Order: sequence, then C-alpha cells, then structure tokens
Amino acid sequence: MILEDIVQVQAPSKKAAFLAAARRAGFQLAGVAPVEALEDYAIYSQWVTNGLAGPLDYLTDHRGPLRRNPRSLLQSARSVLCLGLLYNTPGPASHSISRYAWGAGDYHDVLRASLQSVANELTSCWGEFDYRICVDTAPLLERSLARQAGLGWIGRNTCLINQPLGSWFFLGEVLVSVELEPDSPPPDRCGTCRRCIDACPTQAIVSAADGGWRLDARLCISTWTIEQRGPLPEEARAASGPLLFGCDICQEVCPWNRKSPLSSVPQFQPLHPEPDLAELTALTPEDFRARFRRTPLWRTKYAGLLRNVATAMGNSGDQTYVPTLLRLSQLEDDGVREHALWALRRLELNC
Repeated sequence: MILEDIVQVQAPSKKAAFLAAARRAGFQLAGVAPVEALEDYAIYSQWVTNGLAGPLDYLTDHRGPLRRNPRSLLQSARSVLCLGLLYNTPGPASHSISRYAWGAGDYHDVLRASLQSVANELTSCWGEFDYRICVDTAPLLERSLARQAGLGWIGRNTCLINQPLGSWFFLGEVLVSVELEPDSPPPDRCGTCRRCIDACPTQAIVSAADGGWRLDARLCISTWTIEQRGPLPEEARAASGPLLFGCDICQEVCPWNRKSPLSSVPQFQPLHPEPDLAELTALTPEDFRARFRRTPLWRTKYAGLLRNVATAMGNSGDQTYVPTLLRLSQLEDDGVREHALWALRRLELNC
C-alpha cells in the first residue's frame, strides 16, 4: 500500500494503526504478509543449487533453510509487517557509485531505527506483543514477502517494483505475534519489456526453466565491485567500465522509475556520488576508515576500493592516470597490483 494515499484512518483497527505508524515513521510503502511457507523458497533454493549466487556466501550458508518460513525467526509470529523506505535522490547522470551508497550514513541504521519507531508506536497502541525487526541481514526472502504484502511485483531485474513509485526502495520487516488481515500481491506489470535484460553490460539477468528470470551473481557488476575479493577475471574488468561500487543500470533503464519521487532522508542525500579517482588512491587505510566506515562503501574494504579504482582508470582511456597506476602496481595486495598492471597495459593499447 502506498502510504501517501491514506488521507485519514477511518477505523481504529490494528491494521489501520500499523499503516498510520508506518507513515509517521517516514515509510512510503507498507503492507501485511501472512506467516506461512513461501512458494518462492523453491526458486531461491534452485538459484543456490544452480550456483547463481557465486561468492555471495551469506545467501547460501547454513541459514538458507530459515528462509522457507518467517516463523523460523520468531516462533510466535502471526503476521509480517513489510515496509519500503525510498532512497532515490538527485545526482549526476553519470556516476560510478550505486545510488543507495551516495549518502553519509549506513542505511541499515536508518532503516532499523525507523522500524523500531513503528514497533514502539504499535506497542503503545496494541499493548505488549512479541516482535522481531529485520533488515537485509536477516535470513528472509524480503522481496517475496513484500510482494505478498502488496508492495509491488518482482521485476525481470529481480528488484521489487511499485507501479507509481518505482524500485528505489530499502525493504524492512517487523515480525509480530499479532494476526492482521494480509494484503494481496499486485499483478506483474513488466509485460514484454526487456530493457533491463538488454541494458545489462554483462548479461547477468538470465532466463530460467520456468520462464522467469534470475540474477546470475557471478556475472553481476555489483558482485564484482562489492563482494568479490582479490583479482577479478579479465573479462570482468573491461565490463565494469567506470563503476567503483555497485551498478544501477537495470534500475535506471526501468520505465517504472521515470517518475520515481525523491527521498528527504538526510542520511541518503548525495555526499560522494562521483568521487575523484586520483583522490581515492591517495587515501590511507585510516583515511578510508574515517570517510567510509559508516557508509555502504565500507563493504568493499580498502584494497577492494583501490582495485576498483585501478580498473576504472584502465577503462577511462585517460593517460594522465599512468603515474598513479604505476604507484598502485607497487602495492603488496595482489588484487590492486594485478588490476593496476592490467590498467597500464590497457591504456598503452589505447595510446
């Protein structure tokens, strides 16, 4: 449900109280999913079995079976409160960092605090009940639950898409021991559109035997630039282009994002959507910690960022980066050194 459509609460029901609390906490989307075994678990399980998760070990570890049913995380759960927080902000048309990481804060902290605000208000309204707050670190099939709760459909790019508001959303959940009337999934409105599939520079959106589409994380630039440690395969280096952290291409070309509204959350406002490459190579490990410790870019680690910078320099065709790359090629880290040498060879070929 889109919360801006709620003019006033007509009935003092528990569900109405939830929607009102969600709106006051700053969420744009809210709905209720039932607590039951998820049909989409079979899709997730096959995705893992087929090896499409690549190095994303946190999605394939021992917690995998917990994703079958939300009750695995809270035995007394009767409903799942699903919420969406917009993170879209204005920024440069060409950028090297994924939009969700433009701000100064860690979205996990912002999202968790907003979910806690909802839980606190509901405790005051409903009385005591069991609950558990979940962000994307919890073993839940978040997009499947959000679809069940009516927040949107899962597009071919595997993102949750809301018809009027698009896909630039962080998702969060509150498992509660209170039974609320569940919402219904919306229809899939991707139609015959293939823009995300055709725009992906690495063809990471692959067809499945059931006629649907899956993300092959082994081919995804976001995986390469954020999760993969050490040197990347050579084919991954050129395909990454100027990207330093993540990739938004499949969302940027989505027609449903043409009129996506902007977030007013202070922590999401652009701080470094397009940093200077040479400046980044001058950062010490201490500088990196001070600048990025409380942001999503911390995930890639210091060596990973330097490796990605070297790759972007090699793909730039800019010969002025040669001295910097020569310096990076002398560093001890295998990934940084190998990518710097690769970048030097690439620039030499482009002379």
